[in-house]
Amino acid sequence: MNKFAPIFIILAAILWGIDGIVLRPDLYTLPVALVVLIESIIVAIYLSPVLFKNLSVLKKLSSKDWLAFIGVAIFGGAIGIMSITKALFYVNFVNLSIVILIQKLQPLFALTLAAIILKERLPGKFFYWAALAIVGAYLMTFGFHLPKISSDNKHLLAAMYALFAAFSFGFSTVLSKRALKNVSFELGTYLRFAISSIIMFFVVLGFSELPSITMITQNQWLIFVLIAFSTGGPAIFLYYYGLKNVTASTAIILELAFPLSAVVLEYFLHGNILSLVQWIGVAILIYSITNVVKISNARRVALSSIRTEK
Repeated sequence: MNKFAPIFIILAAILWGIDGIVLRPDLYTLPVALVVLIESIIVAIYLSPVLFKNLSVLKKLSSKDWLAFIGVAIFGGAIGIMSITKALFYVNFVNLSIVILIQKLQPLFALTLAAIILKERLPGKFFYWAALAIVGAYLMTFGFHLPKISSDNKHLLAAMYALFAAFSFGFSTVLSKRALKNVSFELGTYLRFAISSIIMFFVVLGFSELPSITMITQNQWLIFVLIAFSTGGPAIFLYYYGLKNVTASTAIILELAFPLSAVVLEYFLHGNILSLVQWIGVAILIYSITNVVKISNARRVALSSIRTEK
């Protein structure tokens, strides 16, 4: 296993932060389902050579393998992406509290699902650093205050979609670990977007949103291409490469690099300066993630030693 695998997951999480803060806002005028469909199709098309190189592998996949990928496409590629995009649209990409809230709830869902579905068992220290990472991420986002969700319907709906996204992405992480069991991370990335494209096509048809494709401006097409070749396909590519070499539980905590990148981008793009308490949260998050990486590497070395002895 690659000792740098955790770094690839962190890089993917940072790219997702760039996606939500820098790129996706320009797609605000388009239907959410159509946005997800176009993203998925572009990535599936340019990754299609991977399919032809792995046709023999596809023939060997079991029904459980296919079900895992379908689950990843449904929860990660469809429900999760639509939910987070919808939540961002409802708050007009200004109030990050709802978006960052996703990253606080996702580990709670995913760690539980990883234990139930994958039977993952980690040292007690892992859960200590995992909990501390969540605390740090919370302080970094909200300080000592509770998240502010107004009584306005849009904010309530954004909170609901954020909750859906948290569960969906958490479930997708666990299913992705199972889905990658018998395939390379390259083929896994392709299947994730290809199956998502099929699912989203029927969703768009069901919502009668296909005619809205004529609303897409030249600038928005450029944004779609930028997403597909940066925060879309390549980000999942990096993520799956890392996920092949770490546990789902470890990946879940490493993904907390997203709120860190989001806060940094907020400062540079919108001039929002963090308070002292928030900077303390940043320090706690970074320190916790560093220790999660150390535990992951120690686990990797231990497993390698056992296999070598055998």
